Amino acid sequence: MSDIDFDVEVNRHLSNLRKLLTPKGLFLASHNEVATGYDKAWIRDNVYEALAFEYADEWDVVRKDYQTLLDIFDKHIDKINWAVEQKPFETWQFIHARYNPETLEEFWESWGNKQHDAIGAVLFKLAEFEQNGHSIIRNNEDRKTIQTLIHYICNVEYWHDADNGMWEEAEEVHASSIGAVVAGLKKWKEVGGMDVDDDAIYRGMNALKGLLPRESESKFTDLALLSLIYPYNVVETEMAKEIVDNMEYHLEKEHGVLRYKFDRYYNKNEDGYSEEAEWCFGLSWLAIVHKKLGNDKKALEYLNKAKSTVTKDGQIPELYMSNSDEPNENTPLGWSESMYIVALHEVLGKK
Repeated sequence: MSDIDFDVEVNRHLSNLRKLLTPKGLFLASHNEVATGYDKAWIRDNVYEALAFEYADEWDVVRKDYQTLLDIFDKHIDKINWAVEQKPFETWQFIHARYNPETLEEFWESWGNKQHDAIGAVLFKLAEFEQNGHSIIRNNEDRKTIQTLIHYICNVEYWHDADNGMWEEAEEVHASSIGAVVAGLKKWKEVGGMDVDDDAIYRGMNALKGLLPRESESKFTDLALLSLIYPYNVVETEMAKEIVDNMEYHLEKEHGVLRYKFDRYYNKNEDGYSEEAEWCFGLSWLAIVHKKLGNDKKALEYLNKAKSTVTKDGQIPELYMSNSDEPNENTPLGWSESMYIVALHEVLGKK
């Protein structure tokens, strides 16, 4: 049993998320006064932030968010079409990761903009919406845009093309990126209506099996691997358990989960070792995947741990500094808020 008041918690954190919504329907990563650059719209963050509103059955919010994401791709369709015809070789030639939420223009900096998992995430959810009767597609132009995204991600040969991954860092071949794309392509294959290359799925599945349980050549375990269990469900049960066991043993902390060992982002130690930041949504994510794996007791345990990360003013940060009660400036983080809401629904069975 849990002493968590489901309705109070869900409504509070949905309210936090609504404050991150922009007039065009995109979510900011964090509040618009933050000085860290999180006052922008990331493709991936929008996918994860919209999850909460799916569970709340607020489909107008979800629909507007994804239709604006499609508008982003359509605005940059000439660039994407070029990458379908030619194989991109410079980072700026790939689809970017974050955009101005009003003008829908790219934010270009020399940073980790090459993120195949973000495209896989959008493809996966759009196909899932078709499958469950909540179609986001407005017209033939949207269908054409989605087809172009499918051709794009196959043309870049995602199964062995190094990208910056979920954490936007060094270019490597990432299992979480491959898995996101495999999930998206497989889901569209199920739904039909799109040209999906079977060979691209086959190559992706083989590459994924060859990497797992590692995230990449440099990372044995990584928080991003949980995406292969939820939302993508692209690994067998035994592999899912191995991923979770590795993560809990190596990365779990009191206020969150490390993204990976020796993570330098908000690391309290100047040399970047042993003082890694503790990411709050990792606890909600573990609650969700344990529920998916049938471990109800562990799921509830992690949900209670996730609740303990809520600040005194009712917000969930991106992370806490190592072994401390000090959150970073990205509070609330939309992704953290949304994953907690999903965990509440999944674990307490209110969906």
